[in-house]
Amino acid sequence: MINIYTQVSLGEGWLHRYGGKLPIFACVLGFTETGLIPGISAAGLTPEDRQYTACADAEFLYYGAEYYPKYPLPPLTSGASPVLISRAVVANLHIPVYLFNAGLLHIPPVPLIDLGGMAARCLSQGAAMDIATVKQLLTEGLRWGSQLSCDAGNSYLILSECVVGGTTTALAILTGLGIDAVGKVNSSHAVCNHQQKWDLVQTGLAKAKISSLVDPLELVAAVGDPMQVVVAGMAIAASRKCGVLLGGGTQMLAVYALIQAIAHTYSLSWKPAEIVIGTTRWVAEDPTGATIDLAQSFSKNSIPPLLGTKLSFANSRYSQLQAYERGFVKEGVGAGAACIAASLGENWQQNQLLEAIEAEMEQLSSNQKTQPETKKSSV
Repeated sequence: MINIYTQVSLGEGWLHRYGGKLPIFACVLGFTETGLIPGISAAGLTPEDRQYTACADAEFLYYGAEYYPKYPLPPLTSGASPVLISRAVVANLHIPVYLFNAGLLHIPPVPLIDLGGMAARCLSQGAAMDIATVKQLLTEGLRWGSQLSCDAGNSYLILSECVVGGTTTALAILTGLGIDAVGKVNSSHAVCNHQQKWDLVQTGLAKAKISSLVDPLELVAAVGDPMQVVVAGMAIAASRKCGVLLGGGTQMLAVYALIQAIAHTYSLSWKPAEIVIGTTRWVAEDPTGATIDLAQSFSKNSIPPLLGTKLSFANSRYSQLQAYERGFVKEGVGAGAACIAASLGENWQQNQLLEAIEAEMEQLSSNQKTQPETKKSSV
């Protein structure tokens, strides 16, 4: 149930080390005003909806479908939130979940670890965050990565994200670090909006006057989002003691590039062999992106191992899940990594994954029929 797309021997070694083990699941929530630009993301129909996507995903990940949320999952053009996938795995396998606020507009009513960050301005301004905030977030990421790695023992951490508009900030970070990412990133749209993303990135990098020798923290402050530097710090510190599965596609490729740049610039020790990226096949094999090519665009000695779950919704009884097979949604909230963890730790196959996810879908659909009118939301 797990494909290895790049660095096969490293990926096989990582899977062998952590086979039969279950992880700790951490999700870093953040916000960028980039996500409010009309058409930039499909993770919520309108800019107003997208203000609350991270809040809704956090509530669902933590409490599940039986809970009546303050922030219901937002309506989508097509499909269902990938948090359904992540929740199905962590709930059934009793995987501990940690939620981190790296910088949100609104605070969801869940147990949340506040890292003292702030929501980012649109990357097109070239001044997304203050450098002091970025440094604070790196410090917190390093601290929590070290702490969680102690809790993980001889197992591993899943480090996931929820940032609407995050594939666009990822494109900015990758480009700023000298990686050829144009036309290769993914999106929640069925057909990636490459030109819109690239126009924003070019504007932001030009305003920030980014050079090829830029300090990586200054780059994040100029055109990044608050999640990126937190997860980079967590991964650097955690890799010294345990395995790390970066849960996501384009966004985690950007984080991986940041890990390399931050560790080099600030002389921080880390163990590259302990870090892999895990996503869905909908991302890895997206015909409107080029995820594998993007991973291979890193310098020869620093290509990240890219893994993907083989999960399919082709035979799902829910049209919202079938939409993934048509390119909608694809990934988010560590969905791919969660499925990899289920297959790696408990040998879950296609039928077990689909059954667990559809059970969440069934409960959610049932609850929405009985919720007060003000609470209702389409999935």
